[in-house]
Amino acid sequence: MDSTKRFSNRVEDYVRYRPHYPAEIIGFLQDNYDLTIHKLIADIGAGTGISTELFLDAGYRTIAVEPNTEMREKAIELLDSYLGFTATDGTAENTGLLSASIDAVIAGQAFHWFNAEETRKEFKRILKPGGIVVLIWNERKTESAFEKEYDQLIIKHGQDYVKVDHRNIDTEHIEAFYAPEPCKLQVFPNKQIFDFEGLAGRLLSSSYMPTKNEPGYAPMINDLQQLFNRYQQQELITINYDTKVYVGQLSTC
Repeated sequence: MDSTKRFSNRVEDYVRYRPHYPAEIIGFLQDNYDLTIHKLIADIGAGTGISTELFLDAGYRTIAVEPNTEMREKAIELLDSYLGFTATDGTAENTGLLSASIDAVIAGQAFHWFNAEETRKEFKRILKPGGIVVLIWNERKTESAFEKEYDQLIIKHGQDYVKVDHRNIDTEHIEAFYAPEPCKLQVFPNKQIFDFEGLAGRLLSSSYMPTKNEPGYAPMINDLQQLFNRYQQQELITINYDTKVYVGQLSTC
């Protein structure tokens, strides 16, 4: 499947049930990388604007670059009231942005869909001298009994989860993207608390899970209900994340 079209039929679940990012990310970037609010941000693979909103809320001008029409239109619907917001059709490999126009490129839950070599060339083109690249993932933890069984449920019912899981892009791949420059990893705790409806919505927001119109949906939901029943506390369940933030510059060579 064309990765730019994977989420076209999951926009509403994506908006309602995907985790946001800790606000502490902003302070970390401001304190360590001089990311003052007059600087211009490009959010590449912005989707419905979850990562874009993080920077808009902090007062930054932010361009959301997103090739998927349905997701980009939802981002415009949700964020157009922000004075600093702009949305444009583009990919990581061909953003359509002006050369040397961007102070910081960010990508939230998106870099694993990019062609790293072509993306690196494009990011180097659009970044100003001294600009930074910030790659962000909410990585589901698999430590508790519930988290381990939930991951196995996704492996069992996911259509290509093992192939497209963002964890396939490990630290070695990310360091190679920044090389020969170094990159820094900072980890923030994050979590979501769901009732069963919310947990089902979170599951369905992933592009590799069967939709309601597909044959695998009913057995998947049945397994999810049984899992929820075993581990719920007062009809709620918690999904814990490590929010991983990689930051660095790209060599001009």
